[in-house]
Formats: sequence, C-alpha cells, structure tokens
Amino acid sequence: MLLVEDDVRMAAAVRRALRGAGVVADVATTGNDALWMVRATEYDALVLDVMLPDVDGFATCRKLRSDGIWAPIIMLTAKDAIEDRVRGLDEGADDYLTKPFSLAELLARLRALVRRGAIERPPVMQVGNLRMDPGTRQVWRGDTEVGLSAREFALLETFMRRPGQVFSQGQLLDAAWDLGYEHRSNVVEVYIRYLREKIDRPFGLESLETVRGVGYRLRKDGGS
Repeated sequence: MLLVEDDVRMAAAVRRALRGAGVVADVATTGNDALWMVRATEYDALVLDVMLPDVDGFATCRKLRSDGIWAPIIMLTAKDAIEDRVRGLDEGADDYLTKPFSLAELLARLRALVRRGAIERPPVMQVGNLRMDPGTRQVWRGDTEVGLSAREFALLETFMRRPGQVFSQGQLLDAAWDLGYEHRSNVVEVYIRYLREKIDRPFGLESLETVRGVGYRLRKDGGS
C-alpha cells in the first residue's frame, strides 16, 4: 500500500505498525510524489492525508480518479467537520479517519477495503447526445466538452440519473447543496440558468424544462 503523509514522525509510526501487521508500505510526503508513485506501482490501497504541502489530499484523490486509478483510498484528516468528510467521499475516497486515530482501526478498515477490491470505473451516463463521466467529472454535448462548476455538475448528475423525472427545488437543494441553505432561496433557479447557458443555448437545444409549480426535469431525449 501507499501512505501519503507529510508528518515524517507519524508516517514512520504508521509504517512500522503496518509492517508489523504484514503490510508492505511505501511512503510519499507530497501529493505530487503520490501521483507519480501510483502511476509507477499498482498499490492495493492508499492512505491519503488531506493536509499536504503542495497538492492537498482532495485534489490528489480527484486526480487519481480522473486518471482511472481506482485502488481503495482512506482519507486521513485532522478536520472533523462533516463538510470535509463529505467532500473527501465526493472526490472519490472510499473511507476516512479523523486524526488522532487508532492504528488498530486503520488496519481493520484497510483489510475491509482490500477484501472489497478496487472499485470499477463508473460508467459514462448518456441522455441523447449529452454525456457525463462521474469518474473524471467531465461532460460533453456531442463531441464538445462542457466545463461545469462542482455545483453545476452535481445538479446535472441528479437530472441525468433520472431523465424525465421532475425534481422539486427542495430535492435539488438536498442533492447539490449543504444543509444550511434555506429552501426559500432562489439559488436553484440561478444554477438552472447557468446550466442552460452551458449545455443548451450554445447548441440551440432545450433539455432542462421548467414544470410550472412543481420543479425541473431533463428531457429523456436530452434536448436532441
């Protein structure tokens, strides 16, 4: 396995514990080192710290997944906020541990993930000529790649998983926003407009429909 941790003393302690349990562990102290090491070696699992001196753990995880590397990842973080844990999982991590943590628990979680094996690359979703790859966070209209913000991507993913279904404003808020947003906010309306400006209007199409008094839906033909 690969341990990505910039605290040298902690990395040494964890590595000793892993070796004592029969686990062969390499150590990287930066996100950039982790990226080239994973490309050079097929690891069974990664333990990835969030707070790294160059590329943070979130970005490192996202890059690994976008490169098609699906080895199980446990995120280590000193932050205990729910938002950080959710973000790590959304970026492609399989599990997380908050520092300080028990080495016994880390070993148990590693064993569980390795038994499960590497996850398969998520399939590309397609509605009409609108395509989305959840693994690489890419969207295309036909052969043209469309750049979306994280929030726009989350909204569109919700629609593409259930084309033709009408989603209320509350359901879309739950799917793409933190719990702190007021359901009376017009933020959904604003982001629907952003999406239309990117996936519809440049192509002369209308895929996102407003269902008056109810919500919004993605046409089953993707607007084609």
